Amino acid sequence: MSQGMTLTCSLRSIQKTSSREQKFWQVRQPSVEKKKKMKHLFLIFLMNLLHQYAGKSLRRDGSSLKSFEDIKNEIAGYTNIAKAIIDLAVHGKAQNRSYERLAVFADTIGPRLSGSKNLEAAIKYMFSALQKDGLENVHLEPVKVPHWERGEEFAVMLEPRNHSIAILGLGNSIATPPEGITAEVIVVASFDELHKRAQEAKGKIVVYNEPFISYAETVQYRLQGAVEAAKVGAVASLIRSIASFSIHSPHTGGQSYQPDVPQIPTACISVEDAEMMSRMSLRGTKIIVHLKMGAKTYPDSPSFNTVAEIVGSKYPEQVVLVSGHLDSWDVGQGAMDDGGGAFISWEALSLIKDLGLRPKRTLRLVLWTGEEQGGIGAKQYYQLHKENITNFDIVMESDEGTFQPSGLGFAGSAEARDIVKEIMTLLQPINVTDVYDNAEGTDITYWMRDGVPG
Repeated sequence: MSQGMTLTCSLRSIQKTSSREQKFWQVRQPSVEKKKKMKHLFLIFLMNLLHQYAGKSLRRDGSSLKSFEDIKNEIAGYTNIAKAIIDLAVHGKAQNRSYERLAVFADTIGPRLSGSKNLEAAIKYMFSALQKDGLENVHLEPVKVPHWERGEEFAVMLEPRNHSIAILGLGNSIATPPEGITAEVIVVASFDELHKRAQEAKGKIVVYNEPFISYAETVQYRLQGAVEAAKVGAVASLIRSIASFSIHSPHTGGQSYQPDVPQIPTACISVEDAEMMSRMSLRGTKIIVHLKMGAKTYPDSPSFNTVAEIVGSKYPEQVVLVSGHLDSWDVGQGAMDDGGGAFISWEALSLIKDLGLRPKRTLRLVLWTGEEQGGIGAKQYYQLHKENITNFDIVMESDEGTFQPSGLGFAGSAEARDIVKEIMTLLQPINVTDVYDNAEGTDITYWMRDGVPG
């Protein structure tokens, strides 16, 4: 066992529950150096987290161990291990490996919508790949996931001129009647404006032209737009895509109905079309749109979370969890959301195995299913394993894009954060040293709510 694997303490031991959840994976502007993006931050940081440092001088039972200065000195002693991982990932035989693995996977499988044959094929593919990689305890854990298909869909503006509107139905949307819906449009910029103009909205198609502020804030229009429109009697809702810019490209995503509110069809439209209809509306121009959507919802389908491990040498029951989700929406490759996150998580285990390192705690990879429908796989995993929650030392997820890394988002106590900041100094050779205030991730939120560092 490496000298760098000798610490016996745990971040879990000094964790305090944190409800702050804003950003997990902070990124700079996307870099053009695609083939080196996927490994650096997550992998090196993970390697050092395998040792699971204690918070400031505490054991799991709160007793004193060593001073913070002692811990800093010990972390500084891992420089050679960090360098070995950096060299292997960036310059050695693993250079570009996760990128190339992902490219083959995406090209072979394609999009992986919950409940689809493609997702089933993706899970089988990864199960075999993880076994061939020599990882331990490779297995599948059953999950029931939603099965929704979008079917044929289109929208066309009939007045004031004929114009084809690019749309993508939102997950779990109901269909229009077979003949479609033809109705006048009301354009609003916010929920507040919609409520103030509630009488005008009845019997109309609500178009949301909400300004993009941030994904976390603006995505509420996609999630709740149909419900709020239905409350005021609208017959459908069209939401400006949750994006900072557009090239006439609508974005799909999840949305949620409420049991006590009528369900209406809902889709996203491009930024350009939302802006155009807003300008028309402000001029007093009457807008009429014909919308047709053939979406169908089927009974829940069987699926699986995919799991692999490197078993801990001394505390095998204690878990360091790394993860990404395998499912994706049906209109893209799922390479960024979240193939990249899934494959760098796999790569973390591969690098450690390649270097012949054996952590004291079990390093567990989980590739979630059904994330896009609301973290279904992660929720069922949590329900299955929460009775052993004290054995989860830290949970990690990558699902905000695998761009050029700049640091790590962290949720935990102040003492744990101090340790993480020291660990991140080992990434100075690749200039990845920032620690951001909070962690956020659909698939790890259940654990963080219960006090596990994330």
